[in-house]
Amino acid sequence: MISYTARRLLMLIPVLIGMSLITFSIVHLIPGNPAQTILGEQATPQAIADLEENLGLNEPYLVQYGLYMRDLAQGDLGTSLRTNRPINKELWPFLAATIELTIFAMMFALVVGVNAGILSAWKQGSLFDYMSMFIALIGVSMPIFWLGLMEQWIFAQELGWLPAFGRENPRDPIDTTTHFYLLDALIAGRPDQWWTAFKHLILPGIALGTIPMAIIARMTRSSMLEVLRSDYIRTVVAKGSGTIAVIYRHGFKNAIIPVLTVAGLQTGTLLGGAILTETIFSWPGIGRYVYEAIGTRDYPVIQSGILVIATLFVLINLTVDLLYSYIDPRIKY
Repeated sequence: MISYTARRLLMLIPVLIGMSLITFSIVHLIPGNPAQTILGEQATPQAIADLEENLGLNEPYLVQYGLYMRDLAQGDLGTSLRTNRPINKELWPFLAATIELTIFAMMFALVVGVNAGILSAWKQGSLFDYMSMFIALIGVSMPIFWLGLMEQWIFAQELGWLPAFGRENPRDPIDTTTHFYLLDALIAGRPDQWWTAFKHLILPGIALGTIPMAIIARMTRSSMLEVLRSDYIRTVVAKGSGTIAVIYRHGFKNAIIPVLTVAGLQTGTLLGGAILTETIFSWPGIGRYVYEAIGTRDYPVIQSGILVIATLFVLINLTVDLLYSYIDPRIKY
């Protein structure tokens, strides 16, 4: 297992280098001059040339890429052209916000989707089966922006149960240590702030997790139906095992591999595709951060944001691959 993990980690190196090259190339194909953007339209040609020299923008492409990779190897993501602050410090709060939202959304998707799929497979052809799969179909088809607006209208505006915007109560800000607000509230010993941060997570988390929940439910049902028709399940049932043991201990354990694959892919997708949810709920995540950088042509921020999201996606897929062999010993390294 250790040697397999080491080999997989080594295989990530060319993948990450390839991602950095693609990201660096795409960003440099964007029309416009970043020096012109920073100085404004009234800047003189000499001022633009001086700034390009200071930023290294007048160097050949390969030299710029080499300098970029040198900084990455040192853990330096560069400096934002818009705020003139180190991206390392500026990026983390936004990334932490997106990770916290993604974790909540995937927990919702897994708990609801897996159990709905299992029960639908166990009660195949029943009213619950038809209703749950119909709801799953709606969940896959429903636009996130529409669901988010409906959540805000019903649960925030009409009922007043949950907050509609932000991550915290602006009148009682959380003392940030990790920038994961649920964890920071626990560290500070403030259960009231934890509950407030949790309530802020509910609406955007459900909106973001609805599509993965529907996909996981349909995949779980399909995988469980195949397993429940197996001979060993009939044997377990004939021996008088309880329903819970048959479903979860013997059935789902052998049906989890496809579900795990979908869950891993959806987690990576949510990390990079949460911009709609973050915009609707004013969630200060990395999607909005990169989007604003695109609007101002802040090239270092765009490169760093895309590269960080892509790296997390690759690491999630690696984790899923490692879990395969742990869950099912029949899978060889």
